[in-house]
Amino acid sequence: MTPAIKLAKKKGVHFNVHQYEHDPANTNFGLEAAEVLGQNPNLVFKTLLFSLNGDPKKLAVAIVPVSGMLDLKAAAKAAGGKKAEMADPQIAEKTTGYIVGGISPLGQKKRLPTFLDSSAQRLETICVSAGRRGLEIELAPNDLLSLTSGQFALIAKE
Repeated sequence: MTPAIKLAKKKGVHFNVHQYEHDPANTNFGLEAAEVLGQNPNLVFKTLLFSLNGDPKKLAVAIVPVSGMLDLKAAAKAAGGKKAEMADPQIAEKTTGYIVGGISPLGQKKRLPTFLDSSAQRLETICVSAGRRGLEIELAPNDLLSLTSGQFALIAKE
């Protein structure tokens, strides 16, 4: 059981876990999850870390549909910064306690400002990484925000 699943269980939110065999040759983790699980890519979200204002240690979390991309300018604005760039993968792993491709927005070692793309507001449930490649947790977007102290923001682009 991962820290993400432990947190959801501890807080008593309703969730489902989906497990699949991750293909080590596939580096497009989010789309792989959607395909293997037979999910619409608009319902499966990826967890991305970004740094603000050129400071590699000032991090925030963006959760966007795997069918789209993170709008770094919008993410910076949502986080109160002037500019954003993708976080260094090693720093992301060290900060969250998860490996790239399995970074969950839940149960991270260090709580970071978290932003969920506004497209999730109209969805009943979404899937995000449960903290390991090949493991997804499905839950209501509002429950995800409650568990991460996050907020909705327009941060994705097609």
